[in-house]
Amino acid sequence: MASPRVRKIADRIQVIVAEMLERRIKDPRLGFVTVTEVRLTGDAQNATVYYTVLGEDADQQATATALESAKGLLRSEVGKQLGMRHVPSLAFEFDGVPETARHLDEVLARARAADEAVAAAREGAQPAGEADPYKKPREVEVDEEAEDQ
Repeated sequence: MASPRVRKIADRIQVIVAEMLERRIKDPRLGFVTVTEVRLTGDAQNATVYYTVLGEDADQQATATALESAKGLLRSEVGKQLGMRHVPSLAFEFDGVPETARHLDEVLARARAADEAVAAAREGAQPAGEADPYKKPREVEVDEEAEDQ
């Protein structure tokens, strides 16, 4: 787990990069980008910025190219706003978590539908054998006369 200082710097970098992408970067290749997370190494030298893009694969590729070309401007703005002696280098990584979550939701929905189908088929069904399939111990009849003696 990162130290609180490193986490605070990472959160601040996330805000700075998101604001810059929204307001100052005017690259037409840049799609609808959301900065999801920033991970900073323990020595605060390298920052990995995770992002998602709304759109097709072509939009994702164009956005990745636009982010790589804007990397220097973003890093200089991060340095200005953080006021650190050593500004962390920025690396951009596409965040595949939303697609994975969407896929898992689809799989769970299919499993839920299959469970409902099985429950519907089970309703009103009768067991194949006896109503109570378990063996019970035999009840031994005891002679009342034998007990009296």
